[in-house]
Amino acid sequence: MLDGMFSFVLLDTRDKSFIAARDAIGICPLYMGWGLDEMKALSDDCERFISFPPGHLYSSKTGGLRRWYNPPWFSESIPSTPYDPLLIRESFEKAVIKRLMTDVPFGVLLSGGLDSSLVASVVSRHLAETKVVRQWGNQLHTFCIGLKGSPDLKAAKEVADYLGTVHHELHFTVQEGIDALEEVIYHIETYDVTTIRASTPMFLMSRKIKSLGVKMVLSGEGSDEIFGGYLYFHKAPNKKELHEETCRKIKALHLYDCLRANKGTSAWGLEARVPFLDKSFINVAMDLDPECKMIRRDIGRIEKWVLRNAFDDEEKPYLPKHILYRQKEQFSDGVGYSWIDGLKDHANAHVSDSMMTNASFVYPDNTPTTKEAYYYRTVFEKFYPKNAARLTVPGGPSVACSTAKAVEWDAAWSKLLDPSGRAALGVHDAAYEEKAPASVDPVVDSVSRSPAHDVKRLKTAVSAAAV
Repeated sequence: MLDGMFSFVLLDTRDKSFIAARDAIGICPLYMGWGLDEMKALSDDCERFISFPPGHLYSSKTGGLRRWYNPPWFSESIPSTPYDPLLIRESFEKAVIKRLMTDVPFGVLLSGGLDSSLVASVVSRHLAETKVVRQWGNQLHTFCIGLKGSPDLKAAKEVADYLGTVHHELHFTVQEGIDALEEVIYHIETYDVTTIRASTPMFLMSRKIKSLGVKMVLSGEGSDEIFGGYLYFHKAPNKKELHEETCRKIKALHLYDCLRANKGTSAWGLEARVPFLDKSFINVAMDLDPECKMIRRDIGRIEKWVLRNAFDDEEKPYLPKHILYRQKEQFSDGVGYSWIDGLKDHANAHVSDSMMTNASFVYPDNTPTTKEAYYYRTVFEKFYPKNAARLTVPGGPSVACSTAKAVEWDAAWSKLLDPSGRAALGVHDAAYEEKAPASVDPVVDSVSRSPAHDVKRLKTAVSAAAV
């Protein structure tokens, strides 16, 4: 059975039959239409098209879709396997090393957050032990992007210094990000607020990385979905609700973080590989009793404790303690809080109150509820005006990247729906104040954000040749 990330249409020229398939999680894009993998080609050729469902196969001989990936956790029944930190560690290391099979210069996206830092740490150890790097020498190259003074820049530098990587710190300004928005929306093919917020820095960073000759990068998408790492998971009422939410998040990754990780990088000819979304690793992690994923402040258990503890090695540390236990930051927050504020200001300058009043008439499907969402929608419609295109983007309320279902966990969230992690009141260290100014619209995002993006802490670590 195929492993890894893929999407393809295979034609048998003898009888003109074909099969089409997509990887288990939907890392690579594929749309049902004429078998093309990008909406841009389909949007001009057919009236109806949908995103090809992940983990499915289509055969023209039998007709219809058949699911080829159907792991036990898909049923959302509650697993009961005891926590084994060594199994988690070894499974993840195998997933990372598997993705180092390449003969081109490659990199690791590093943000200074837990997920990207673990990827960089495992890669760095493997390179040191196997001496496989040749093009750029024996050191891993790391790349980080953010506004000057952003949380991620500082944390990424600490991780890079600890691992002994060749570190490249990249900066962008709010205006540079705003100038790139139309290009980003064109390539990412969505109007989802959080995806666009996080994809823009990644898009800018990918361009700079590719200019250095790097052709592949490893990234940290998927961890927050698997382990309940988003800050809103602090409010999960019980292990059943937590497990069901992680299942929903993983199933929706192809609509959010996978768009960013794949399309944001491939726009510049850069390939992104995501070890956290390795099938074997997901099966191990999702088979755990979800009780161990519950966030318990009373016993010092923060988000993703399961993963942090697995790599907490006193004899041969993978990371400094303060990095290993650093609070979760969404990529769009971590690159600098003023980035999101700047986007809102830009949208406010281009979308009037009267436009918002008539939003439901202009956009009856997935009606934008904030000026930022309205602005992105207008740009998207310019490139993809057909109804089938707009329906490929899911909708619904979200707070701190939650699904619509998880918004029910806290009554206060219905009044302050913001995809930023800072909306997790009483949880994030830099949370928004409990009462937003009356002039500020509540923010409703197009759901289920994962970023990944996080984009996830894209700051990047580039290693060559097997960097």
